[in-house]
Amino acid sequence: MLKLGVLISGRGSNLQSLIDATQHPNFPAEIVTVISNRPDAQGLERAEKANIPAHAIDHKAFEDRETFEDAVHKILEAAGVELLCNAGFMRILTDGFVKKWHDKQINIHPSLLPAFGGIHVHERVLEAGARVSGCTVHYVRNDVDTGPIIGQAAVPVLPDDTFDSLSARVLEQEYKLYPLCVRLIAENKIRIVNERVVYADDAEFNGSLFAG
Repeated sequence: MLKLGVLISGRGSNLQSLIDATQHPNFPAEIVTVISNRPDAQGLERAEKANIPAHAIDHKAFEDRETFEDAVHKILEAAGVELLCNAGFMRILTDGFVKKWHDKQINIHPSLLPAFGGIHVHERVLEAGARVSGCTVHYVRNDVDTGPIIGQAAVPVLPDDTFDSLSARVLEQEYKLYPLCVRLIAENKIRIVNERVVYADDAEFNGSLFAG
């Protein structure tokens, strides 16, 4: 069982998708700790309800990013975390922390990277008149929303879409994509070659990895 740590900042809906997946007896990973940089994050309640150790580490209580990240790292290390999953974690991590978790930290982003990295994604997609959007799971690197892409799921952008409707459609795919990508890692079905993800010959996608 691959030991997962999950970093959150808010309601934890993607955390819930991982919790639901890991509760299936044949899922090859388990969540051993959840950490939020916001003490009021709803995701902490989700973790506690699932009997997962949950920690609130308020970044505002630390004098700089490095000391905050040291506190986070110590908890992850103590829990034996092997793969760190960012799930709505709204803090930019320092190069030092990213280096410690190189090839062992992944993130989910609500666009088809490399397009529309950063924040206010759905608003920018609608303003640009894009016809397709989606979500991406990728390994974390020093630059925000970069890193080898593990999987993507696409959704149409409809003529009458609003922020809420597009966001809901993308989220529906995020909840499917994140557990699938974690499974691929846990089952050693992917490797990184020259900063690109290569899939094992026996990796089974069933079409769901690339299309909503």
